[in-house]
Amino acid sequence: MPTQIVMGGYGPPTTTHSRALKIIGERLLAQFGDALDVKYVWNVMDFGYKGEEVLWMSERGLLTLAYQSTSYLTERVPELEFADLPFLFASLDEARAAMDGALGAWMTRAIEQNVPGYKMLGYFENGYRHVSNRLRAVHLPDDMRGLSIRSLPSRMHARTYELLGAKPFIMDLKPAIAQISDGTLDAQENPLANTVDYGVHKVHRFHTLTGHSYLSRGIYCHRASFESWPPALQAAMLEAVSVAVLAQRELAVREEAIAEQAILDAGGEIVRLSEAERAAFVAAVKPLHDEARARFPEGYAALKAATA
Repeated sequence: MPTQIVMGGYGPPTTTHSRALKIIGERLLAQFGDALDVKYVWNVMDFGYKGEEVLWMSERGLLTLAYQSTSYLTERVPELEFADLPFLFASLDEARAAMDGALGAWMTRAIEQNVPGYKMLGYFENGYRHVSNRLRAVHLPDDMRGLSIRSLPSRMHARTYELLGAKPFIMDLKPAIAQISDGTLDAQENPLANTVDYGVHKVHRFHTLTGHSYLSRGIYCHRASFESWPPALQAAMLEAVSVAVLAQRELAVREEAIAEQAILDAGGEIVRLSEAERAAFVAAVKPLHDEARARFPEGYAALKAATA
């Protein structure tokens, strides 16, 4: 009987993360052929699940492998709040170096210690997140004052928006999109590609390239399944994921450029912050970094080691 591998997520097959899953599956099938049965569940929300539920589905083995932003695990793995700090990285290259190096290794140890059901395989890139809203152009934190904004389920994210003057509401993706579409929520934040994939650019005119947060989507494998595989399949999976992560990053860069044009084509406005405007955002969230230096000394040490 072939070994069954079911990979899933919460987006259509055209997203960079879905295409990365396909890369993994195709590499495995090319090597093992009929010895494997590879299936994909592109979007669990199409089957009545919440996007966040891919986490328990992979932990329990309903999905062999799934991706999800690490922000969704902060209640179970408090160390992951460190990765949610705003303006943590100086550049995309620095963020990638950190996730490929000591910071990513530290996060993996913390996740596997707190959630033994996971075998962490790596991290896809969710990229830099930018604010969009329906009311006004945002150049400074004061422009966000009073905006209701969807927040990921991480206290660090919610506190970031509070310090910027907005009113955060933690909610899963599907209800968030519904409330953004009907105007109940004023604002949201995402990489531009996600904003366009979710159709938010059709209802939000104002987009500001805040780049306030760089997020990774962990690649969570059902540990019992992984450990039941022969060593050759384990090694092949790890290699396939490494290849897919690099490919997904390049796809993500291209998709951001395509999404930016889609926003403009839909009549949206894109604000690029000046150095002074960006500095105002950084200053507004400084209290979070002051607290984090005491809470996460290992995180800062890992970040320093990875980006030295």
